[in-house]
Amino acid sequence: MPVNSNEASRRSFISKVAKGVVGASLLPNILTAADKKRNIESLSRLKEKYSANDQIQVALIGAGGMGTADANTAITVPGVKLVAACDLYDGRLADAKKKWGNDIYTTRSYQEILERKDIDAVIIAVPDFWHKDISVAAMNKGKSVYCEKPMVHDISEAPAVVEAQQRNGKVVYQVGSQGMSSLGNEKARQLLKDGAIGKLNYAEGFWARMSPTGAWQYPIPADASTKTVDWEAYLKNAPKRAFDPLRFFRWRNYRDYGTGVSGDLFVHLFSSLHLVTGSLGPNKIMATGGLRYWKDGREVPDVMLGMFDYPETEIHPAFNLSLRVNFVDGTGGTNYLRMVGSEGSMTVEWDKVTLYRNSVHVDENDPLAAANAAASNTGKSYAYHRADILPQEKMEYEAEKGYKGAHFDHFYNLFNAMRTGGKVAEDPTFGFRAAAPALLCNESYFDNKIIHWDPKNLKLVNK
Repeated sequence: MPVNSNEASRRSFISKVAKGVVGASLLPNILTAADKKRNIESLSRLKEKYSANDQIQVALIGAGGMGTADANTAITVPGVKLVAACDLYDGRLADAKKKWGNDIYTTRSYQEILERKDIDAVIIAVPDFWHKDISVAAMNKGKSVYCEKPMVHDISEAPAVVEAQQRNGKVVYQVGSQGMSSLGNEKARQLLKDGAIGKLNYAEGFWARMSPTGAWQYPIPADASTKTVDWEAYLKNAPKRAFDPLRFFRWRNYRDYGTGVSGDLFVHLFSSLHLVTGSLGPNKIMATGGLRYWKDGREVPDVMLGMFDYPETEIHPAFNLSLRVNFVDGTGGTNYLRMVGSEGSMTVEWDKVTLYRNSVHVDENDPLAAANAAASNTGKSYAYHRADILPQEKMEYEAEKGYKGAHFDHFYNLFNAMRTGGKVAEDPTFGFRAAAPALLCNESYFDNKIIHWDPKNLKLVNK
């Protein structure tokens, strides 16, 4: 029987609430005693001193918006130094020296980066269609990798990344869905395991935006040309065409280079959901949507809806998942992952979890309630007993003030694994399982069909 349906799990959670362990106030802190210990350790790490041999030297491959954010976060981890940056646009290389100092080595060639002996790890923040080739090449050169999500552009590419990491066992590979390392996800996993929402049966996620930049209308530099952009290198693994700055700077809008809203945003939700539940993924995938507003020449929808069936496993019961992305949302900016069970629900954010428990009010005129009461030795149903020890219906778990956030945690996890030989939060196999249903949403959408997937063996199922 799946863990989440066990009566023991529900009793465990109720017992903890009754004893005040999980939180005695309306707004208990997200940190348990074990979490507090980890937080103290994190603070002590900020004071650690590293010798030249201990210092991790990092290079950035892809110095656009996300790459810049990644690099800025990575260098806040003690003992980490950015020594090089690579991009196919000269303007970004010039900006790299302004941001990180004139001693930063810059180049258009990622191969030059990988040949350098002084680089321990690379951040790969290039368009999706380059993820696999650069990842494999980096690991083959002995470099550890932080690769932006999704791990690959197409599911057929994923086995090569998994194999490269296994073959180069000493290198560490982390997929960059930063929520994976968040306190919010960790707390949600604990709450679900403890039976806080009873038996899981449904989950939903939503990501909303309503701005040009949020909808991938990234700015086009005035000097963009074949002189400042290595267009030939960019298209090495893509269909050849005349220079088009939109396809370089707004690459997410085009199927040759990006993976649409599902590859950009659904993949975050899959990563978090799989971490919290322990799931390997869905076995049935359906998607619909359309291009409703941003009709700027893009090839991918700005509204997408996905539905997924998760089969019962030894770890969790069968449940359904619904995901939405809306780039036409006038409310703007909303995103969440909500998990619903037989006794309540929880909304999971990277630094916060909001738990809602079912109301314990019972209508005495309800014939089912009367039957339950009659069947009980005490004349009271389980709901009445629960009312005595669960005085509140809503609890919020929030990270402490000063929490550095999921992005920092994810990089710390990578660098700590490099130093200790430990495990990362999202290795290539986990990254494959998160990317596959997101990428298969595109296949379902564009081919107008239901996709059957084997999440255990990571392969398509012909029906």
